[in-house]
Amino acid sequence: MPATRPSARAYAMWGVGLLAYAVAVFHRSSLGVAAVEAQERFSAGASAVSLFLVLQLAVYAGLQVPVGVALDRFGSRRMILAGAVTMAAGQLVLALATDVPTAIAARVLVGAGDAMTFISVLRVVSFWFPGPTAPLVTQLTGILGQVGSIVAAYPLVTLLHATSWTATFAGAAATGVLVALLVLLALRDAPEGTARPTAVGLAELRRGLVDTWREPGTRIGLYTHLVTQFSGTVFALLWGYPFLVIGQGLAPGTAAALLSLLVLVGMGVGPVLGRLCARWPLRRSVLVFGILAATVTVWTVVLLWPGRAPLPLLVLLVVVLGTNGPGSMIGFDYARTENPAERQGSASGVVNVGGFVASLLTILAIGAVLDVLTPGASADYDLAAFRAAFSVQYLFWAIGLVGVLRHRRQLRARLARDGVVLQPLHAAIRARLSGDTPAR
Repeated sequence: MPATRPSARAYAMWGVGLLAYAVAVFHRSSLGVAAVEAQERFSAGASAVSLFLVLQLAVYAGLQVPVGVALDRFGSRRMILAGAVTMAAGQLVLALATDVPTAIAARVLVGAGDAMTFISVLRVVSFWFPGPTAPLVTQLTGILGQVGSIVAAYPLVTLLHATSWTATFAGAAATGVLVALLVLLALRDAPEGTARPTAVGLAELRRGLVDTWREPGTRIGLYTHLVTQFSGTVFALLWGYPFLVIGQGLAPGTAAALLSLLVLVGMGVGPVLGRLCARWPLRRSVLVFGILAATVTVWTVVLLWPGRAPLPLLVLLVVVLGTNGPGSMIGFDYARTENPAERQGSASGVVNVGGFVASLLTILAIGAVLDVLTPGASADYDLAAFRAAFSVQYLFWAIGLVGVLRHRRQLRARLARDGVVLQPLHAAIRARLSGDTPAR
C-alpha cells in the first residue's frame, strides 16, 4: 500500500514540535554563550563552569531510557510539555542563583527537561509522517533545531549586555513558558484514529524495554549514533575552539567562522542523507561507514601533520565533522523502522544514549589528557598535548564500528530468513540506475 502524502496538519504538528526542540537547544546552550558572565556572577573558575556542562550532559544521557519508556506510556505532547516547564524552571532558578550549587541545580533541571524533548519530537514525526518522508523530516528536525540555538543566542547575549543576568535568564524562562502553552494548546500526538497507549504494569514495561534492547535495529541505531556523533559534538561543544586557536594558532575570528561552517555543512548534508535513507533503506550502514571513514581519515592526517596544519586541511576537517550530526540521525531511522509503534519512544531513547555518552566521556578524557600532559593554565597547552588528547577518539570509533558491524550482520541474517537477499552494492546501484525495480 503506497504511503499517502503528509497533510498540512502533519506539517503544523511538526512545526510546533520543532519550535519546542529549537527552544530546548537554546536553553541547552544559553549558559555557554554567557560563560564569562557566569564566572563573574558565581566567582567560579573555568573548571566550575565546565562542570555545569558535564553534569547537564550526564543528566541528559542518563534520562534517555527512562524518558523513552515514559514517552511510550504518556505520549509526545505530555512529555514535551513537561520538558518545557522543567527547562523554564531551571532557567528561572539560574536567574535567581548567586552561588555555584544553586547554578548546578538549575542546569540539572535544564538537562532533565532537554532530555524529554528531542525523542518526543521524533515520535511526533514517526506518527504524522509514515513512509519515506520520515527520514527527511527527521534530518530536518535535527538541523533546524540547531539553527534555533544560533538564532536565539544572539538576542540572549544582547539582552545580557543591555540589562542584567536576572532579567536575561528570567526572559529565557518566560520563553519556555510560552512554548509550553503552545504545546498544550496546539500539539497532538498522532492523527485521529491512531490507537492510544494503554496503561501497563511494571512487568510489561520491563518486558517492553527488554524487547526494545533485544531488537538488533535498536542496537545498530545506538552504535550508529555513537560512532558518527561524538567527534563533531565534542569539537563544536567544547574542545574545537581551543584546538584551533591555541593548538593550531588560528585567529579567534577564523576559528569562530570554522565552527559556524560546521553547522552550515550539517544543514546541507542532512536532507541529502534523509533522501538517501528513504531511497536505500537497506543500505543505510554504507552511509555510516562512509562518514566514519572520512572522519577518521581526516583526523589522522591532521594529527600526524608535521607542525600546525594548513588552513585548507582544517577547513576540510570541519567540513567532514559537519556530516557527523546528520549521520547520527540515521540511528533514529533504524529505531523507527525496526521497532513497532508502541516502542518508538524507548527505542529512540536507547539510541540517543550512544552519542551523548561517548561525547561526555570524550570531553572528560580529552581534558584529563591535557591536564596530565600540560599542568597549569590552558594557555600552556601545546600542539603535542592536543594531538595526544584527541587521539582518545580512536577508542570510541573502534567501539562504535564493532557494534555497527555486529548488529548489521544480525539484521541481514533476519532479512535472509525472510527471503530478502541483498545484491552486492555495485549491482544494486547498477540496477537502480537502469530502472530495474529489485535494486536491493
